[in-house]
Amino acid sequence: METKFWDRAVGALRGGRLFTESLDRRAKWSARWAGRLGRSDRGMTTSEYAVGTIAACAFAAVLYKVVNSGPVLSALQSLVEGALDAKF
Repeated sequence: METKFWDRAVGALRGGRLFTESLDRRAKWSARWAGRLGRSDRGMTTSEYAVGTIAACAFAAVLYKVVNSGPVLSALQSLVEGALDAKF
């Protein structure tokens, strides 16, 4: 039994059938998992940029509304006035 193990190990190190089959299976699985078999990735970056830009604009709009609300605006104004009136 021990000789079979070493034979398999040496065969794997030398690029034997066991090693190459596992690499082929791993490569096919990872390619299938990534969705790259038979499909192109062109245009994907453009759509990612578009989604990112829309998300950034939505976040900026929400932030603008929050900062221009009454309580936040008065808090910011008092903070700036306190900083300008500080005694050194």
